[in-house]
Amino acid sequence: MSQHPVRAFLAGTGDDGAGRRLTDILAFDDAHIEGVHDFVQWCFPLHEASLAVPGAPVLSRAEAEAIRNDPAALSGVRAALGRMTRFYAETDGWLRAHDHNHLRITRILSALSDLLGPEAAAEFHAFVTARNAGAGAPINAASLDYWASALRRA
Repeated sequence: MSQHPVRAFLAGTGDDGAGRRLTDILAFDDAHIEGVHDFVQWCFPLHEASLAVPGAPVLSRAEAEAIRNDPAALSGVRAALGRMTRFYAETDGWLRAHDHNHLRITRILSALSDLLGPEAAAEFHAFVTARNAGAGAPINAASLDYWASALRRA
């Protein structure tokens, strides 16, 4: 039986909806991370459909369980997390009142909670909230509330 497309993508053996491998996305420079809007849904899949990217994968409960039990797919999630953490550490454009990256961060937190566990999500949450605080807390309260809610849903 073949792997579900998102699981194969995360495991490094499949392509996303645009024909890219995870290694291609991990190699994106910061401008590509900022400007390309259809990769985050593959790196951090959720159980609900994306409003921003129609046709993005929707994770079933069974597929989430399969990813949680697949060391290669989990390694892919961790690699994607590492790349996004580096992006948020090295760039400041998202540190403003409203930015599309705030939605990405909510997605990342939700996917981490589901696939890697609440500790991984809490660690990423601590990182992005510390970056916000260090920048003078420019991010709007609603985005911060969504981030906190993503942790509570875990």
